[in-house]
Amino acid sequence: MPELPEVETVRRGLAPVMEGHRIDAARVNRPDLRWPFPPRMAERLTGARIDRLGRRSKYILADLSTGETLLIHLGMSGRMLISGQTPGRFHHDRTAPGKHDHVELDMDNGAHVTFNDARRFGAMDLIDTARAHDHWLLRDLGPEPLGNAFNEDYLVARLKGRMTPIKTALLDQRIVAGLGNIYVCEALHRAGISPRRKAGKISARRVASLVPIIRDVLNDAIAAGGSSLRDHRRTDGELGYFQHVFRAYGREGQPCPTIGCRGEIARIVQSGRSTFHCPQCQR
Repeated sequence: MPELPEVETVRRGLAPVMEGHRIDAARVNRPDLRWPFPPRMAERLTGARIDRLGRRSKYILADLSTGETLLIHLGMSGRMLISGQTPGRFHHDRTAPGKHDHVELDMDNGAHVTFNDARRFGAMDLIDTARAHDHWLLRDLGPEPLGNAFNEDYLVARLKGRMTPIKTALLDQRIVAGLGNIYVCEALHRAGISPRRKAGKISARRVASLVPIIRDVLNDAIAAGGSSLRDHRRTDGELGYFQHVFRAYGREGQPCPTIGCRGEIARIVQSGRSTFHCPQCQR
């Protein structure tokens, strides 16, 4: 499932052709994805201007001139793809709708934005902008890891006394929003912290050190266009390439890249998910 860097990469790709522009026509080609689309979605989107295109955790939020916000969740395989021509930019030529092109938006600048989702685990919803924070997918989320509210004092306080493994704690969206399996593995490897360690047993100094490391991992991944392991594509259809510089994730049996370490990356299962780490240098 796309994590924060992949969703942010998609948001940044969409912003130039959507933010500040009007939806001339919207088409909804099926009644549902993971959940039913909201009533009259195409009608409610048509004619609306997108005032702001933001992101909360793994969700893209398009604030509309109508007072509603379009919430977009990419799910497992969802893609937002741009075709058509826009002034000063080139995108792939528009083609006939494909089998998995479920929502289509014609923008007033000539761009054609398609939500394509082969597995149909994605979702869209229209919500009252003024009360968006109360939406059931958003209301319990922790702070954004790239925002000021996610700081050393906050993380130390939130992890104090917790007896869950640090890997599990960092995947808890109520503690920090947007982190997933890939980037937690990468951050813990950079920090030299074992994913098995109980969160509340790690010193405050080492917990605090995770904050800038998490930010660095996420920023590096965003700069690389995210990680394309199976389905993720940027809005121009190209792959992200952060997977080529993974230090731990997916590298089972390969030498640990930490300077001076002679260990190998190992794979264990935690809470039903694969965890990749170096048993020698992550303590």
